[in-house]
Amino acid sequence: MASEDELREARRAKVPTLEAAGSRAFPNDFRVNGAMESRRREILALAKGPAEERADLPEESGLEGGEPESWVYGRVIAKRGPFLVLRTPYGDVQTLVRPKDSKDVPSPLSAAEQQMAQVVDLADHVAVCGPLVRTRTGELAVRAHAYRHLGKAMLPPPAKWHGLTDVEKRYRERYVDLWANPEVGRVFRARSLVVQTLRKELDSRQFLEVETPLLHSVRGGATAKPFHTHHNALDLDLFLRIAPELYLKRLLVGGFDRVYEIGRNFRNEGISTRHNPEFTMLEFYQAYATYEDLMDLAEAMLKAVDNVVRQRFPELTEGRPFDLQAPWARVPMRDALEAGAKAAGHALTRAQIDDEAALEAFAKELLPSLEHAERKYLGGRTSHGERIFALYEILAEPRLTELYRTEDGSHSVPVFVIEYPFEVSPLARKNDADPRWVDRFELFVEGREVANAFSELNDPDDQAERFRAQLVNRDRGDDEAMDFDDDYIRALSVGMPPAAGFGLGVDRLVMLLCNQASIRDVLLFPLLRPEAKRDEDEPEG
Repeated sequence: MASEDELREARRAKVPTLEAAGSRAFPNDFRVNGAMESRRREILALAKGPAEERADLPEESGLEGGEPESWVYGRVIAKRGPFLVLRTPYGDVQTLVRPKDSKDVPSPLSAAEQQMAQVVDLADHVAVCGPLVRTRTGELAVRAHAYRHLGKAMLPPPAKWHGLTDVEKRYRERYVDLWANPEVGRVFRARSLVVQTLRKELDSRQFLEVETPLLHSVRGGATAKPFHTHHNALDLDLFLRIAPELYLKRLLVGGFDRVYEIGRNFRNEGISTRHNPEFTMLEFYQAYATYEDLMDLAEAMLKAVDNVVRQRFPELTEGRPFDLQAPWARVPMRDALEAGAKAAGHALTRAQIDDEAALEAFAKELLPSLEHAERKYLGGRTSHGERIFALYEILAEPRLTELYRTEDGSHSVPVFVIEYPFEVSPLARKNDADPRWVDRFELFVEGREVANAFSELNDPDDQAERFRAQLVNRDRGDDEAMDFDDDYIRALSVGMPPAAGFGLGVDRLVMLLCNQASIRDVLLFPLLRPEAKRDEDEPEG
């Protein structure tokens, strides 16, 4: 098998032929206007459409001269006799390129164009202009009356490029993955559509899109372990933001009643199929609203996004185990815990959950049956609210999919879990009727947490006390606890209107809507360990 250097040299040896024909290896003089691009899209639609739509196209032998000619351009992905197949953002199109005269059919190309066509390699970029014809199999082709070399690929496609399946290699060489596996590109086009539609939904409700700092001097807005960095000129230690929340709420104080941001957050945590150290969040805040208002807004917004994605990308949305268009469930955490415990074979009543001593006794009895990590997690909870939350995460959250389903039982439905203990919600407003709980929800779809929202805490004294509690947690060894943010307390002291806020994991939403099992499949360039050495699986010539 040829080495990568040998493969490069074999392709580099063709450059003098291109130059002799009047083309650079990497020219930059082929320009596309709007009409050409629109025509290329029309041709691709015709090529992919029903065969009867191509019935009126002439065969090559039926060309009389003077037929309309069109440009198509893209990457060469196949060579089949005189046919070159070009890959474009809209699909594949055949071109009929005759690099030399034959006894039956003369080449319509000039001598220089024939010379360029004879040295074309797989993965090169080329452009072809000519009339549309119908092949013997009823397919469309563009017969080349003009041929342009647009860019040399110095490496051929990887081995078995038509199905680049090595997962690690796909992520590392996304630039190959995207054109070798067109279905991958569809996922990222769908992702762009998701973000566009989220913006459209919020803009239509008079929300203002803003940008807030990525570099923070204190960590806050969520409980998570941050990345540390240092600003040399200011000699200042900083954190990459874990959430934009506290800055967005400062804007509520400043008089922007409806704000949102779609941007990157960074958390120094483990990597899994649902976690990447940098990820995209949508957060929005609405003055004079409660978390209940945001449940209505979130349901309407995500149903709208789902409708658009299903219409544009039906091939990505088939066979889902959940139904976003069905009625969504709204379940207090304690009810979910009771149902989850029952499903797991444990007798736990709502009265026991509300009784601190009874719940502590239940937790101690449950401990021996748990996995080591679950035992450590539950055993470390000291307050009643923390214990409720831990038991919910162990017994109920993994069973939400089976507990809450459509009326016919065929699909799971989205679940808003509400009424969280205040001990695990340091930024949420306590419920006025029962301050043991906060006005908060988390949204789960098919068992995956997608969004978190709550009525915002705007009492500066209450918020200061919760920041102090976070510092106590820090002293107990919690490296995800928040700092005390003096400036944010000052902002609340100036006066923040009653409000509700919402955070949505965009990556996880795309995973759900597009049936993708791993977050790496919806990130163009996921974080990977450095490659020790180039894979021995070299490209083939």
